[in-house]
Amino acid sequence: MTYTRRASPLHAARASIGAGYCAALILAVILTKQPLILGALALATTLAAIGSGVGPRVARSLLYSIPMAVLVAVVNALVARDGLTVLARFGDWGPFGQVDPTLEALCFGAVVGLQLVVVVAICALASAAVDPDEVLRSLRRFSFRSALTATLATRMVPLLALDARRIGEAQRSRVDGASRAAIMRAITANALDRSLDIAATLEVRGYGAARRPPRNGRPISRHDLAFIASALAVAALALVASARSLAPFRFYPTIAGPFGVTQYALALAFIALGLAPFAQRRGIMR
Repeated sequence: MTYTRRASPLHAARASIGAGYCAALILAVILTKQPLILGALALATTLAAIGSGVGPRVARSLLYSIPMAVLVAVVNALVARDGLTVLARFGDWGPFGQVDPTLEALCFGAVVGLQLVVVVAICALASAAVDPDEVLRSLRRFSFRSALTATLATRMVPLLALDARRIGEAQRSRVDGASRAAIMRAITANALDRSLDIAATLEVRGYGAARRPPRNGRPISRHDLAFIASALAVAALALVASARSLAPFRFYPTIAGPFGVTQYALALAFIALGLAPFAQRRGIMR
């Protein structure tokens, strides 16, 4: 998943603000176990991805997150000992004890898996719609060396992976083949050589004496203000709903949770607040 420029409000906003918007959505997902609210946040994420023009790229994250979510639900159903509605009795599994999966444990694992799917989708949205270079540039004023280290790391990982593939292909082309240990030695030696070359280059260019860069003179746009307001509103609503227990949901010993006017209003509020910035289409670079 890599960043790609699109004509969308999220792309037009500052990268740091876009990252904060995605972080607010993740906070809302983490703070609730109510399936209705999680479904609303999943819908908001999906529509935000479509509005940003990265829907197919975010959808590909489901290929990895859904199997993990299923695994979480199954494992929780097998290892949890809570719940009154027994689905099956598998007997004694030795060191695992008595394995009697319950409906409550399965549902709890499914909700945790849904949280995982939505969080991964939000991270995929941030990866595809938030410019990582701009995020790192915004961090230079706070910690230049940390921003430089993160920049080098993000640039070096794909390069080292490409080197590893090339070395592996070269080793496999030999008649006698090569062991994994030999390939790892070659990759490690190549990485160390690259690190020395980069360190020497940075020293020659004077990065060791670098100072705090000047403030960015870019004015705040309407998209920046819209996503700031959306992020603050989503985060505040999630914190208030969690503190006041406006959307409670209980899994043990039995499943119980209201699906009333308050919960539906919260779900609609999360969707509206999360998608409000996408209504402003003026000033988008095409």
